[in-house]
Amino acid sequence: MTVPAESSAAASIATITALLNHLGITPEQLLDQTSGPKPEPPTFDQYIPQVAAAVSPGTRRLYETYWRRVREKWGNRRIDEPSPLEIRQLAEEVRSTVVARRNARGGRSAAEHLIAALRCLYRYAAADRLIDKSKNPAARVAKPRRQASTRRALPDKGLAQIIEVAASTGNDPDLDSLILRLHIETACRRAGALAIQRSDLDVEQCLVRLHEKGETIRWQPISPSLTAALVAHFAQRGDGQTEGQLLRYRNGQPITRRRYDYLWQRIGKHLPWVATQQISTHWLRHTTLTWVERQFGYAIARAYAGHSGRSDAGTTSSYIKADVEEVAVALSTLSREAHPLALSQRDRSRQ
Repeated sequence: MTVPAESSAAASIATITALLNHLGITPEQLLDQTSGPKPEPPTFDQYIPQVAAAVSPGTRRLYETYWRRVREKWGNRRIDEPSPLEIRQLAEEVRSTVVARRNARGGRSAAEHLIAALRCLYRYAAADRLIDKSKNPAARVAKPRRQASTRRALPDKGLAQIIEVAASTGNDPDLDSLILRLHIETACRRAGALAIQRSDLDVEQCLVRLHEKGETIRWQPISPSLTAALVAHFAQRGDGQTEGQLLRYRNGQPITRRRYDYLWQRIGKHLPWVATQQISTHWLRHTTLTWVERQFGYAIARAYAGHSGRSDAGTTSSYIKADVEEVAVALSTLSREAHPLALSQRDRSRQ
């Protein structure tokens, strides 16, 4: 009787697998042997600068503090030497020495970011075949469980007070008012606002291109009056280069994160509840998105926020996408101004 070729191959594979298991050898180890010797793993001092140069600016800014701490602790050690226990010990050390602030939450975020920074480092090391992917020590260290955020939507009265203080105090109330209005209308993050260039404005359709978290890019509707205000702001303070940063001081210098720190510190001095609750720009995002969700539903709020992943609503999220015209309708209602894309959406709905 002739044995089918498929059965013979399956039997051979089973025999080889059993032999490898008996010898304690994995297929990956065989591949490593046939592809030549691995390079000796570098030290943290040697490898961290290489990884830092390969990641995005946002990732580098987030992890550089923790990579610096790793180099201080293990700079001369090879990256394959620390154990999961040592990484956990370093995370607890970072957690216990974090600077205590009024909004601190026990150093959980610092420990989480340290572990995330090392996981990022070891992902590159595995891709460079400096370590085995299965032997990533940081992957075997659990991150601290995140606590629920204390941020929430601001009440109308509180939001009005914040806007009034920003517009009537400080050394540049026009700039601060524009910043708040931009965040309220777009629900963008701080980094997204700082990244806006003059070339990111579509004046005709009243859109702004946002470069945000995870290197995402999206076109967000803004009101015609805000569009005009942003154009005028750059015309008065910009350098004429369309690729230059949009938001600027009176002297023409681009603003930085420090402007936001100064803004909220000043508002907190006039409104004690702002300082007590540690209100920040991200609260404006919560405020706008909560309003959009209540008025227009989850799908449009999700699109308004620029969320595109499935993790927040499972597979269902792929079926309930909202387009930019629907977001424009929500923005038009929020700003109480007609929007070119909102008008086209209403025309289309009548068909």
